[in-house]
Amino acid sequence: MTTTPVLDADSTQPGFARGALFSLIALIALSIAWELWLAPLRPGGSALALKAVPLLFALRGTFRRNVYTLQWASMLVLLYLAEGIVRGMTDGGLSARLGWLEALLALVFFVCALGFVAPFKRAARAAKRAKAATAATASTQDSTLDGNHL
Repeated sequence: MTTTPVLDADSTQPGFARGALFSLIALIALSIAWELWLAPLRPGGSALALKAVPLLFALRGTFRRNVYTLQWASMLVLLYLAEGIVRGMTDGGLSARLGWLEALLALVFFVCALGFVAPFKRAARAAKRAKAATAATASTQDSTLDGNHL
């Protein structure tokens, strides 16, 4: 019988984890700088800088390489990808370039998060299959033993 290796965050792709962390930090910094100084919607800054707050919730778990955090943050970052594409296509000048940069950073985070989480998902599926196979084998052996006692 084969056993499924137990994965931990340090034994998997550290490059993906670092890429996710750095792109998340850059996305937070960009969101704040964009809406307060670089190209705010209103002169003097915009309340849109608050869009960085949900990303802050993912920062600690991403730093700690928490698989659950990277899973939900990979879905959250798709909102930033969409915003970056929309603003890149509809805004003009610096704001459009910042929109494309936001889309790029969100895409980098998404790819890195999925790259980091994928081995954990594969290991979980393999463990589930192994458990099901073990249960099926035990059930077959039990029914065989019951048949011999008749």
